[in-house]
Amino acid sequence: MAKPKLVISSGAGISAESGISTFRDAGGLWENYPVMEVASADGFRRNPELVHQFYNARRKDLVSKFPNDAHKALVDLEENYDVYVITQNVDDLHERAGSSKVLHLHGELMKIRSVSDPDYIESLDIQHLETTPQTRGKRGDLMRPHIVFFQEPVPNIEKAMEWVYDADIFVVIGTSLAVYPAAGLIQCVRPGTPIYYIDPNPAPSAIGMPGVTVIKATATEGMKKLKEILTPAKQ
Repeated sequence: MAKPKLVISSGAGISAESGISTFRDAGGLWENYPVMEVASADGFRRNPELVHQFYNARRKDLVSKFPNDAHKALVDLEENYDVYVITQNVDDLHERAGSSKVLHLHGELMKIRSVSDPDYIESLDIQHLETTPQTRGKRGDLMRPHIVFFQEPVPNIEKAMEWVYDADIFVVIGTSLAVYPAAGLIQCVRPGTPIYYIDPNPAPSAIGMPGVTVIKATATEGMKKLKEILTPAKQ
């Protein structure tokens, strides 16, 4: 018998517990840079050197971080569920924890892509974390961080919407439900599908929404509670 389809939408809150800082917690500054200077299409056009340096530093920080218990709990749920993870995070902590199906909405920090061909993507390894505006890929293209900058479309949003529509259970973890189009995924859930929302400061828009169970907790604590709810009792 097929396992129920459990679809997760994760945000910065799940990575924050692994020590990865978020620009929203820093009042619009990310490592002392205005966000639009280092994470927008206009910023990249104005100063590609700065943007490359910024993501080089983010990669160096990432390799010193590790998946936390919330990431691991999602992997544990694969025993009883067909788990699909849609994440707004650009880190690779879901993959390193062992999640088998992960869709990144906003790109991936450990990858770079062609400036001229967005479909040409290469992975970086731990020995080669730094790039510059002169970095070329294996086929000769000039490369850029594989990040969906502000002012750019979100290529994976349609696939994410399909995953959510097909969900038997939908879970939102560690997101303010303020960043679109990711925040709109909750509207794609089929009527009658259970929704769980884990966040220490849940968005007011979700409180009282039909079918939504709010778990007011951090990602790690909330996932403990969710596992208790979703894990079948041993006979």
